[in-house]
Amino acid sequence: MKRRRTSALTVTAAVALLAATPLLTGCSTDAHPGDAAVVGDRSISLATVQARVDAVRDAQRDQPNADELIATTAALTQQTVNSLVYMQILEQAAADAGVEVTRRDVQEERANVVANLGGEEQLRQAALMPQGGVPLAGDEQIDETIRSQLLFQGLAQRIGADMDPNGQQLLIDELTRTAERVGVDVNPRYGEWDARQVMLVAADEPWLRSGEQAELPVVDPA
Repeated sequence: MKRRRTSALTVTAAVALLAATPLLTGCSTDAHPGDAAVVGDRSISLATVQARVDAVRDAQRDQPNADELIATTAALTQQTVNSLVYMQILEQAAADAGVEVTRRDVQEERANVVANLGGEEQLRQAALMPQGGVPLAGDEQIDETIRSQLLFQGLAQRIGADMDPNGQQLLIDELTRTAERVGVDVNPRYGEWDARQVMLVAADEPWLRSGEQAELPVVDPA
C-alpha cells in the first residue's frame, strides 16, 4: 500500500497518551464480565491488559533507571486500555474505508525505523522510553503500533486528510463516527470513552474516589 513514511518518534507515540493516576485493578464491565472494555463485538479482556502491562513493567525493571521509568508511567494500565480501544476503533474505521495493511507492510516499515534508529535494540529502547507516550515492550506490541500508524496514514489518505488542523479534524470526525456506530463500553475504573474526543476521560461515577479518576488526553497520533 502507498503511505507516508513514519519517524521513530511517530511510531513509538502512535497511540500515546498522558495520564497521572495510579495503577488500578478493578471490576469488569457490567455487560461483559472479565473485560476491561468492549468495542463493538470485540472484547479487550482484563487478562490482555494485564499481560501487556506486565511485559512493560518487566522490561522497565531491567533498565538502569527502572525506578524512574516506573514512577513516570504510573498510569500504565489506563494508558494500555486507552491505546487498545483506540486501535480497535482505528482498525474498524480503516476497514470501513477499504484500507489494508499487510504483515509485509509492517515488516518493511519496521525495517525503515530500525535503519533510522541504528538497530533493533535502539528501536526497543525508544519504544520502552517514548517521550510522553505509552511505553511498549516486545516485538508484538511494537509491530501492533507500527500497524496502527500505517492504518492511520492509510485512512488519512483515503479520506483526503492532510496533517493540518482541518485534516486532523476530518480524521477525528471519522473516528468519532466509527466509535459512535460500533459502541464502546469501558470498565469505569479506567474511565469512560468519549467518542467525540476519541479518548478516555474520567468516569462520572460517584462511587469512585476523586483520587481514582483523571482525564486521560490522547496525544495526536499523526
